[in-house]
Amino acid sequence: MLENFITQLSTYLLSISGGSLMLVVFYAGVFVALMTSLGSLVAIFAKQLPDWSVEVSLSFAAGVMIVASFTSLILPGIEASKSFLPAGIGIALGVLLIYAIDTLIPHEHLVKGYEGPKEFKDKIRVVWLIVFAVIIHNLPEGLAVGTSIVYDIPTGLVTAIAIGIQDFPEGTIVSLPLAVLQKKRLQPIMMGILSGVAEMVMALLGAFFFTSFHWLLPYGLGLAGGAMLYVTVKEMIPEIYRKEENETLITLGFFLGFYVMLFLDSMLG
Repeated sequence: MLENFITQLSTYLLSISGGSLMLVVFYAGVFVALMTSLGSLVAIFAKQLPDWSVEVSLSFAAGVMIVASFTSLILPGIEASKSFLPAGIGIALGVLLIYAIDTLIPHEHLVKGYEGPKEFKDKIRVVWLIVFAVIIHNLPEGLAVGTSIVYDIPTGLVTAIAIGIQDFPEGTIVSLPLAVLQKKRLQPIMMGILSGVAEMVMALLGAFFFTSFHWLLPYGLGLAGGAMLYVTVKEMIPEIYRKEENETLITLGFFLGFYVMLFLDSMLG
């Protein structure tokens, strides 16, 4: 049933797009941005998050991203070139790219705290530091949506659906703690929406580049996969386990995300 839905959705989006792949990517980008924005709106209605909710939401997202890195990006990259080398080079480039961004752009994690050049620590408000952190995390997700749709529309739509599902709690993670800290609602919601828009823009940029330079697509798929793996392994997993609390619940959240993405992907097999 899901496979038929994805196939019909692919056909429908192509038809209303006049066969334009970039418009299909735009619609997918709007979906993931909308899901992040809807999650941000939770800040209007809720006064605080349960103690475990941030870590469980991040662990669910980590489970989705681990599977998507391989099934939607790295393995298709190997298949597209019939060789490991282009995807392997892309993975290394993705890791180096996010490492450079992570090192050079100041940002603040909810648990780990400040990361980036020390001279900026006292010059940028905590709100923006947290937003930068979420945007850094969302860039590989946007790139994953764009490049996977260029490779294969149904695969890309499954990726967009799974990432959109985990973007809802991510939007809440951005806006609600800021709303509690600032005693405001509008600005934190706008910050959450901004992170979703950044993800959509990255999807469009990735799709445009690899549509124009299609021979580089296996490298691009590997790059997006490597970037997502780096963010998941280096940033998200240490973040969610740092408090050493609710570990069983956090682990269940990870495997729930893992199974959701694996199930969605298996429907196209």
